[in-house]
Amino acid sequence: MTGAPTAGLRVGNCSGFYGDRFSAMREMLTGGPLDVLTGDYLAELTMLILGRDRMKDPSRGYAKTFLRQLEENLGLAKDNGVTIVANAGGLNPAGLADALRELADRLGLDVTIAHVEGDDLLPRAGELNLGSPLTANAYLGAWGIAECLRAGADVVVTGRVTDASVIVGPAAAHFGWARDDYDALAGAVAAGHVIECGAQATGGNYAFFTEHAIGTPGFPIAEIAADGSSVITKHDGTGGAVTVGTVTAQLLYEIAGARYPGPDVTARFDTIELAQDGPDRVRLSGVRGEPPPPTLKVCLNRLGGFRNEVTFVLTGLDIDAKAALVREQLETALKANPPAEVRWTLGRTDHADADTEEAASALLHCAVKDADPKVAGRAFSGAAIELALASYPGFHVTAPPSDASPYGVYTDAYVDAREVPHVAVLPDGTRVDIAAATEIRALSDVDDPALPEPLPQGPARRAPLGLVAGARSGDKGGSANVGVWARTDEAWRWLAHTLTTAELRTLLPETAELPVRRYLLPNLRAVNFVVDGLLGEGVSSQARFDPQAKALGEWLRSRQVDIPEVLL
Repeated sequence: MTGAPTAGLRVGNCSGFYGDRFSAMREMLTGGPLDVLTGDYLAELTMLILGRDRMKDPSRGYAKTFLRQLEENLGLAKDNGVTIVANAGGLNPAGLADALRELADRLGLDVTIAHVEGDDLLPRAGELNLGSPLTANAYLGAWGIAECLRAGADVVVTGRVTDASVIVGPAAAHFGWARDDYDALAGAVAAGHVIECGAQATGGNYAFFTEHAIGTPGFPIAEIAADGSSVITKHDGTGGAVTVGTVTAQLLYEIAGARYPGPDVTARFDTIELAQDGPDRVRLSGVRGEPPPPTLKVCLNRLGGFRNEVTFVLTGLDIDAKAALVREQLETALKANPPAEVRWTLGRTDHADADTEEAASALLHCAVKDADPKVAGRAFSGAAIELALASYPGFHVTAPPSDASPYGVYTDAYVDAREVPHVAVLPDGTRVDIAAATEIRALSDVDDPALPEPLPQGPARRAPLGLVAGARSGDKGGSANVGVWARTDEAWRWLAHTLTTAELRTLLPETAELPVRRYLLPNLRAVNFVVDGLLGEGVSSQARFDPQAKALGEWLRSRQVDIPEVLL
């Protein structure tokens, strides 16, 4: 990958997860100029899915969607001079690289393919005290990608790298950044964090979506400068919107405190400055960087057992009594061979004097887990259905009985970065070892910044928090984060003093007994909360109604608080 060091780099994204819009790659390649097209295909749950694929066939373990996308678009990318970088290699980046070479030969294209490996620690799990997982993958950084690009690769595929690395690597190669150009690297990390999740940066899943014509949002682009600053934008004529609000929302997605650690740099998210730079253009600048921590995060997945569920529909009067009856009956039926875990949830979706049957109905959900698929399978669902003619009036369920399905358990671990190989396999097959960072700094929280001056006392009105604040939430293993931001300085002065940890626990009772941490990000007029344990053993364990906490922020915004009239 070449280019004058001062020339900007236009990096687009076409995937935020394995299953994202298939046509996005072509849309990005035909919608306007790009230098690099990236894709993020991996998540904690995806690694589990790929691990199960690899159990069935050792030659699998990568994102097959990416291969199908390139079958349609590899020639287009080559013609347009666009380099492609993606983490679609999953558990088998070498296998994906070989498949891409076969594809290029079949299509008659002169395309050079490289890959990055070393993240898969499964063969060394015992040695590294990681237990006996199904998958064990360290989060690598950007320098292997940069090495492949400097060697002239047209396509680079990786295994588990940090989500932003697919953006940082091309920028580092293009501008010739050194390992200690921390501010530039941190700026690229921030830009990468914004665009790696696809259309969430262009109006998708946005709290104030009613203020924009979202339609089908285009995918985001970061125009990265030599100093690491960037402009977040999208192709002209595509749907959605790029505003300070949409970029703020994505910056708050799945983070913790002001220090955002990575294998190459710790980015200071409390230094980020945002400014509208024209229609659908947001300038992101001022990001400071620090040396990375000495350890790399490792994503561990194991098979946890088997799960099953049934949802009883309770209609009309006496909802609580109906729920109590069927619960007592089912628990009695299961006493002879009870599942290891039984969880009941009653969703009061019913309305009094409803004009439709659905609006008159509540949902009683029962989920079970057990190591034995027979106990969690037909023994459970059969017992539930046997109550059909012997329980509450109006008995029915939302789906027929089913067999148990396996579920996974996610945990994270940390290993010394020097213990993890990081290898760039260049287009000619040369293997280049990428050294771990030599300058490191233990991660610590930033001291709490000073609170802004509170708003003067005045009349207030009981109203939903979301009238004056946006929110974005997500999952980090068994924990969840919810970032909340204000859109004016006055609203920030109120929010910073009002939305305390205690207030969050009051507004979201599910968090009341859990560890909750609050972080202030004044530059973004935001507070970020991390709730440990809300998601149990991670998304694949399905521990709650919203297993990835994607709507936790919207629940919070719907809660009523006393809001100063001046803000309304």
